[in-house]
Amino acid sequence: MQSGRKPKPTAVKALEGNPGKRSLNTGEPKPEKKAPRCPAWLEGEAKKEWKRMAGQMEKLGILTEIDMAAFAGYCQAYARWKEAEEFITQHGTIVKTPSGYWQQVPQVSIAQTYLKIMNRFCEQFGLTPSSRSRIVAEGGEDKESDAMELLLFKGGGDSV
Repeated sequence: MQSGRKPKPTAVKALEGNPGKRSLNTGEPKPEKKAPRCPAWLEGEAKKEWKRMAGQMEKLGILTEIDMAAFAGYCQAYARWKEAEEFITQHGTIVKTPSGYWQQVPQVSIAQTYLKIMNRFCEQFGLTPSSRSRIVAEGGEDKESDAMELLLFKGGGDSV
């Protein structure tokens, strides 16, 4: 078993501007940037989330046909998280047991669990603000920062 961080896909490293400056894997598979079909077995709310997000992710080039299972996992987790949150909104977070004790409803931990699962999928797809901030879209490099990088790191400026 391998220890340490999981390797990032080459496409993500390239979009982040390859901050580690290590050579990129040019032989990595590059699936077509096309959204997969929504699986019929997804829950209704998961299908709605699929329809809401798939087109946008396809336009960004971060969803491909081979990502079906991972994206379906995100959508299913979203549907279950939403269901638990709706229960909490209607019924509250605690109930009084028959013996008179107050107890947290199971939906609180269910919602927390599915939110964590969703966030892991979101980070994989670059759907959180922090993961998105590390990505540079095609043609979106900042020319000013390129010039500044040349000055600072390639010895183009005067020494202090």
